Amino acid sequence: MLADQLDFVVGVDSHRDSHAVAVVAVSSGVVVFEASVVADAGGYAEALRLAGLHAPGRRAFAIEGTASYGAGLSRFLLDHDERVFEVGRPRRERRSGGKTDALDAIRAARSVLTQKRGAMPRSAGEREALRALTAAREGAAVAKQAGLNQLYALVVTTPEPLRAELRDLSRARLLNRLAAMRPATRRDPELRGTLLALRAVARRVQNLTLEERQLAREIDALVRKLAPQLLDQPGVGTILAAQVLLSWSHRGRLPNEAAFARLAGVAPVPASSGQTIRYRLDRSGDRKLNRTLHLILLTRKRSHAPTIAYIERRTSEGKTRREATRCLKRYLARNLYRILENPPQQA
Repeated sequence: MLADQLDFVVGVDSHRDSHAVAVVAVSSGVVVFEASVVADAGGYAEALRLAGLHAPGRRAFAIEGTASYGAGLSRFLLDHDERVFEVGRPRRERRSGGKTDALDAIRAARSVLTQKRGAMPRSAGEREALRALTAAREGAAVAKQAGLNQLYALVVTTPEPLRAELRDLSRARLLNRLAAMRPATRRDPELRGTLLALRAVARRVQNLTLEERQLAREIDALVRKLAPQLLDQPGVGTILAAQVLLSWSHRGRLPNEAAFARLAGVAPVPASSGQTIRYRLDRSGDRKLNRTLHLILLTRKRSHAPTIAYIERRTSEGKTRREATRCLKRYLARNLYRILENPPQQA
């Protein structure tokens, strides 16, 4: 247990402008010290100084939000050779025990005491570059889809005969046709205004498409450098592989494949009642990673012969398709974790 390796745990509840800090003694679980520091370089140094005063000896920091508001503090502490763990936000305890920043910092510290091996913060460097690129590409994809929806809605209300001309065009031809329009030559104010709107949205969609493709090429290059073995798996493309990499982060962050399954929200949870013995999937964890596993399985169900055969065998044994899918998700999480933790040696 981590509690056997530490004398103090410094819990941190991170926010944009300030961080709540609480020092908990491992031997008794008593709160030794509480404070609040500013979320900047000076505040990070102050947090480390306070930890040195009130948590001497073997200590570790348990930080909420190491990938968001706590990222700066996590980097600062790791650069100063401090031991840092990433902890989740205990929403259930908040409902039953109240909510303040100080209480959240204390809960972050005490959550480490019950763990055998805490989760390390996600790595920086190329992994952080991949996160930024993925976030930017996802934003471009969402904006592009919103633009397309708006474009099709405008086409529906376009005056005839232009509406009849546009409605049968493919997406690419529609975008090229609208982007090249010259509304200034139209005298009808309704038609001119509609064409201006159509041209503006079409050009926006084209620009977003170009941006999305450029970002996807950068993501593909990073994924092939960091974990090319993921792309050899059935149903795993560049974007899905990038999300798996982002959630896993680096070797040693998660202690075992069960922890990775818990993070992915595919760990089986007993849900038996009476004479019915069944399991359900965990609803917590990284929902983006959970969605990624779901999309991989959707592809495998259509075209991967071993997956199709497994579902048919389990359904013939009396299992439902949902139960068979639950087992497949758990297997997939185990497989991906082992591939990432034990990459093939290059000759």
